Parts: sequence; structure tokens; C-alpha cells
Amino acid sequence: MWWAALGGYLLIFFARITDVSLATVRTLLLVRGRRLPAGLIGFFEVSIYIMALSRVMGELSHPLNLLFYAAGFATGNVVGSLVEEKLAVGTVMAQVISREGGALQAADVLRADGYGVTVIDGHGREGERPVLLVGMQRKVLPHFLKRIDELLPGAFVTVLDSRQAVGGVLGFRNEFRKQK
Repeated sequence: MWWAALGGYLLIFFARITDVSLATVRTLLLVRGRRLPAGLIGFFEVSIYIMALSRVMGELSHPLNLLFYAAGFATGNVVGSLVEEKLAVGTVMAQVISREGGALQAADVLRADGYGVTVIDGHGREGERPVLLVGMQRKVLPHFLKRIDELLPGAFVTVLDSRQAVGGVLGFRNEFRKQK
């Protein structure tokens, strides 16, 4: 008998992990303008959610149902963020400011790596410095950050999510993708 109860609790727990993880990915896709995949994910998300909720509401006399429901929700947030991080959907814009100089040479190296780099003049508290603007697919960001650390140790880097990018050079050449 307790096996059946445990199975019910685990069903609720894993259903919530699944539907909350799907909600995280769906939201990410909507923010990035990918409506059709988001709608498809939403169909499965709400189906799983209603199944888990009906199980909890149908047995309100079992307080452990609510505990497993809440624990599944909390765990689903963590799992969803990990899934979203692995998917790395979309584009980003990195802004790089070197503290020690060498930014123009780094821009040339990054261009040779296949990145699209725009250099603008920056005027800060400590004087003028070139600012590198680099657009890329989000999935190549870890490689880019590693490369910046090699080329410009201690550089100030900000990364901004882009809802949409049209034109220009994004990412890097195929030979670098093979190295990943």
C-alpha cells in the first residue's frame, strides 16, 4: 500500500519538475521571438501541470501531496535553468574594455577567429579606451570569454542578451566550432 502512495508522490514531484522546466524553456523562447516552438512546449507543459494539480486537488487529505508538489516546483526551477543554460538559445552582444591596452590587437585576433568586432571610442574616468562590441550566438559565449581572458586578462566585459539580431557577423567560423 505504501508503494502506491510513494509512487503517487513521485509522480507529482517529477511532473512538477517537468512542467516547470518546460515553462522556463518556453519563456526563454517567447522572449527570443520563437513563438511556434514555445506554443508547442506550452501544450505539453499545461497538460502535465493539470495532471499533477488534479492529483493534488483530488487528494487534499494527504498533506504529502502538497509537499511533493512544492518540492517538484522548486526543483523544476533549478532544472529548468540548467536546461536553459545548456540550450543557449539566441544571440548576445559583448562589450569589452581593456584596462591595460591591447584592445585593437585583440580585435584583429578576434576577427581572425571569425568574430564580428566593432571598435568604438570610450571615454571613462581614467581616460580614453577602445571598446570592443562583439555580437555572437549565445552558445559560443564561453569560448569567447575564454579567448578574451587569454587576449586581455582583467578586461571589463559585459554581456547583453539580444532579442533579435539581423545582419552583421555572428559567432565564429566552422573550424572553431569543430574544436568545441
